[in-house]
Amino acid sequence: MCDQDSLNDMAEYQQKAGSDLTRRRFGALTAGAALMATLPRAANALDVRELNINVKTPDGLAEAYLAHPTTGRHPAVLVWVDAFGLRPAFKQMGKRLAESGYTVLIPNPYYRTAKVPVLPEGLDFSKDADRAQIMKVMSTLTPQTHVIDARAFTTFLDTVASTDRSKKMGTTGYCMGGPMVMRTAAERPDRIGGVGSFHGGGLVTAAPDSPHLLVPKMKAQFLIAIAENDDKGQPEAKTVLKDTFAKAKLPAEIEVYAGAMHGWCPPDAAVYNQAQAEKAWSRLLATFKTALV
Repeated sequence: MCDQDSLNDMAEYQQKAGSDLTRRRFGALTAGAALMATLPRAANALDVRELNINVKTPDGLAEAYLAHPTTGRHPAVLVWVDAFGLRPAFKQMGKRLAESGYTVLIPNPYYRTAKVPVLPEGLDFSKDADRAQIMKVMSTLTPQTHVIDARAFTTFLDTVASTDRSKKMGTTGYCMGGPMVMRTAAERPDRIGGVGSFHGGGLVTAAPDSPHLLVPKMKAQFLIAIAENDDKGQPEAKTVLKDTFAKAKLPAEIEVYAGAMHGWCPPDAAVYNQAQAEKAWSRLLATFKTALV
């Protein structure tokens, strides 16, 4: 889960890995960090155009990153970032996805209260004040804002000239973005055909608005990649998800990624696991290939 327990687990992992890694990589967890892994270029990568734009929503203007191939029309993908917000690492990920043949939008989910960069570099999970700062910005988002933004951003993507509106749309989410992709798929079953959740937090809860309860409203194919430590903290969640998708007769690939810590996919994360991140990436492309038709 993308919560206090997950942040504590990440801090413990970094401390075990050594103080040098902690010093070098803590600052790489937030916007503008120079130190991050370089993602391999997509096979048969297309030339892409990258833009920093503003998207109008019912609650204001949202900063966003847009990337798409320079020619043709392509399926659209809405990317929901993790708790650290829109930053260079996610732009790198978005560009790579665009190079694979998609029109990609990555908004700043905190636009109601802060502009990019929302969080400063150098946050240290082992410090209570830094952890509190992260949780504070996360608390500005609610299931209601998720739904408002899902509608606004998917509607915007359909106005982009490079979007192939005859094809289904995809959405991906990381950490806190997990519930966002679930709510997006439920809000726009007419458009969302493929979904990827990576170390998503809070997909299954005891609350009446738990994201997994929305599955009957969806019409999408799912990829849910679970961090090993998240699974240890909530081992029953994967079974609940598998049963829920099976009852709804929706295809869902749900897997615990061995050795992967919560937050392992973004290339600027201290817990970045290249091998498992590349596996998750390949499974996402496979999902979109069959789902976004």
